[in-house]
Amino acid sequence: MPSAVSHALVALAIGKAIPHNELTWRVLFLGMFCSIVPDFDVIGFRFGIHYGDVWGHRGLTHSFFFAALLSVTLVGVWYRQKEPTGRLVLCLYFFVTTASHGVLDAMTNGGLGVAFLSPFDTTRYFFGLRPVAVSPIGVSESFTAYGVQVLASEALWIWLPSAALFLACRLIQRMKSG
Repeated sequence: MPSAVSHALVALAIGKAIPHNELTWRVLFLGMFCSIVPDFDVIGFRFGIHYGDVWGHRGLTHSFFFAALLSVTLVGVWYRQKEPTGRLVLCLYFFVTTASHGVLDAMTNGGLGVAFLSPFDTTRYFFGLRPVAVSPIGVSESFTAYGVQVLASEALWIWLPSAALFLACRLIQRMKSG
């Protein structure tokens, strides 16, 4: 898995690349949180849930179903007073930021893959291109020589493309408005 920093950075880049009145800083921070939530499944290790189980790491919480459920729940609880178009924008943003977690994890060089279709199909998938070094589970291991290698890998394969996407979207927006 990429680090929490990389997941949050992607969510921020997505939110800032698409200018919309609904995407306030509060919403962007919530989207950044959504991009990290799937990794809460590591708590299951303490309760005897194995990595490859449905509730294991990169299982149900990394699925598109979970991303949809989380986004609909957030909008229904905190943003139900918004106009339908605003609710749709928020729901899509929270869905994409949550789903981006599994997409990034499927680009790493470690683990068992991502159960994108769980709970309907628990097959785990990786992408053909897997250039991102897998981040260690646990904060203490992030401050090792390997942790530095992981951050360098993320900078090259996640941070730079996220910045490029953001800048390209902004450039296109300026060209259309100017």
